[in-house]
Amino acid sequence: MIHNVSQRIVQVPLRTGPPTREELLAHYPAKFTWHQLKTFVNSGDLGLLKRDRALQQRYDAWALGIVKEHGSMVNYLTGHRLQWGKPDTLSLLPSALDTDTRLKDVSILSSKSNQPLPPLPPDAPEYFKADIPVNSEFISIIQNDWPYSVPIEIEHTLIWSRISIFHPDLIPAEIDARIQQDGLCGFTGNDELPPSPSTLPECLPALVEWGITMENLVRSPKGSPEIEEMVRNAGREIDGFVKRRWVETEWETAWFVNPPRLQSVRGLAHIHVFAKKKLD
Repeated sequence: MIHNVSQRIVQVPLRTGPPTREELLAHYPAKFTWHQLKTFVNSGDLGLLKRDRALQQRYDAWALGIVKEHGSMVNYLTGHRLQWGKPDTLSLLPSALDTDTRLKDVSILSSKSNQPLPPLPPDAPEYFKADIPVNSEFISIIQNDWPYSVPIEIEHTLIWSRISIFHPDLIPAEIDARIQQDGLCGFTGNDELPPSPSTLPECLPALVEWGITMENLVRSPKGSPEIEEMVRNAGREIDGFVKRRWVETEWETAWFVNPPRLQSVRGLAHIHVFAKKKLD
């Protein structure tokens, strides 16, 4: 077994920049199971979700070059990577939902002049809504070029939005501080309830290399039934969109929106969706 693994690694050379599926399998095998991933999402601390440490180093080196070329990561995203209103044609890790529209001759690394996003028109929605079209000029649905350490069959999709995701109409003042610390999360297409946060200690061994313990979690205590209902309701528009995009009879998903303290790219709101195709 060890010989086979070593042979596979030799056969897949390491490049620079975003990884391919083959590189992920050979050099960055998943540290977390689907069950552990769902447990982390439902734990209350979204900071538990991690990228492979070696892949993170590769990302950091790549990001330095991107910032040097484009001026900032936001410039790179808005001026090149995010194809507003269009399918993701640049991903090296295409989604099963987008394979028919993927272009084969466009480089994810190709340069593009950094044009600032135009201001939102007066008739733009106030916030992200469940019925927003997938080809809306206000959103860009792409695959995460630098996925977290999850099984290869789990698609990691990002929904970038030019319109607000955290909005006062959705987030009452009573839960604003909690959402600002914890973010939002939800699950769709599940045949059973998501793992209880009480089972988190069983999954912590998977996070030992990051030094995560129960003592250094950052999460809010469980609130009253009324508060918990407000929190669920705050994510209703995202949940509705996810159910439209990933039909529940075909997909199981865990989705979340990082709180500001965990956002890797400030100034651009985005939703993470982990999607697992159900067996036929």
